[in-house]
Amino acid sequence: MTTNAEWMALEDETQLATYKKWPIALAKGYGSTVEDVEGRTYLDLYGGHCVAFLGHNHPHVVQAIKDQADQLLFYSNAAYAPARARASARLARMAPEGMSKVFFINSGAEANESAMKIARKATGRANVVAVEGDFHGRTLGALATTWETQYRKGYEKAFGPVTFIPLGDSETAREVILREQPAAVIIEPIQSMGGMRTAPVEYFQTLEAACREAGSMLIFDEVQTGVGRTGAFTYAQLIGVRPHMITLAKSLGGGVPVAAVLIDDAVAAKVGYGEQGTTFGGGMLAMAAVDAALEVVENEHLSQRARFIWDTLEAGCRERGLRCQGAGCLMGIDFGQPVGPIIAGLRAKGILTGGSADPNIMRLMPPAVLTAEEIGSFFAAIDEILVAA
Repeated sequence: MTTNAEWMALEDETQLATYKKWPIALAKGYGSTVEDVEGRTYLDLYGGHCVAFLGHNHPHVVQAIKDQADQLLFYSNAAYAPARARASARLARMAPEGMSKVFFINSGAEANESAMKIARKATGRANVVAVEGDFHGRTLGALATTWETQYRKGYEKAFGPVTFIPLGDSETAREVILREQPAAVIIEPIQSMGGMRTAPVEYFQTLEAACREAGSMLIFDEVQTGVGRTGAFTYAQLIGVRPHMITLAKSLGGGVPVAAVLIDDAVAAKVGYGEQGTTFGGGMLAMAAVDAALEVVENEHLSQRARFIWDTLEAGCRERGLRCQGAGCLMGIDFGQPVGPIIAGLRAKGILTGGSADPNIMRLMPPAVLTAEEIGSFFAAIDEILVAA
């Protein structure tokens, strides 16, 4: 088979319907570019749904995976492993101060589930406070704290107790947390699916203070914002707020599926043997990828690159009267009109972007290797599409 249509048909025969997919079958990737089976290239500003922060197939990560595959593909946490020790030590060193304990698992939803599970056991409480507009995953515990009805519908009877608060309303947040005294407050510091919405630093400071007063645990879902993407290793470090736990995934393995929970040392001391566990979490192949990916983030100064990309994109938006929000390599652009046709037009011109829960906001989640010239190509294509429209 040689065409996109042939591969699409084969996949549709056996794959459970999930996403409405783009009409392309991707086969290769390098840097900011992906290539379909017919040889057409695309500038990837979607990043494989916020995964390819290092760029596609970064050679250092690829080599680390190859080297580890030659030695040992996998063994469980029943045994110690050099690959896991190296990855864990590097991640703990890059984490916020006082978060020296790491729990490796497999996906962002699983990381959020684990963090809420730890909070519930440690506090002896059941209720969780979540934030309107947040997306935390599709497994039942994470789904209970996800806001959008389209994801929750039909599963409500399986949810644990959750109270939602508005994003950015400090007074309401404090009142609810002190009244409910939940096990945890979980929040996406930048709501990606919500169009890259965020709140003033004072709001996050209020959450931190209220949680400490109520004896609740603050969980930052940094599945997308973490690993340097917003201009610091975690968004919590960027704004100077200290949660009890931070969840990471997406960019953590440089393209290999892996996730982690960073845990405050005092909280970690309350977790006993057997309370958490995973078969595939912390596997050698994933750990080799994590260690290599984090090394790239450090050595290639990708957090600084993320800030440069934000500044360059923001300037282009400002020139065109477009409002943008987010941070670093997470940007939502408000076009003031439905962006579906614009996204389709960009794809036809060889540029991949994404939509959001707000029909007027386009999401960009580009790799940190994106160049000024590639950003110029994006805006040139935008100009052509808007003029034609």
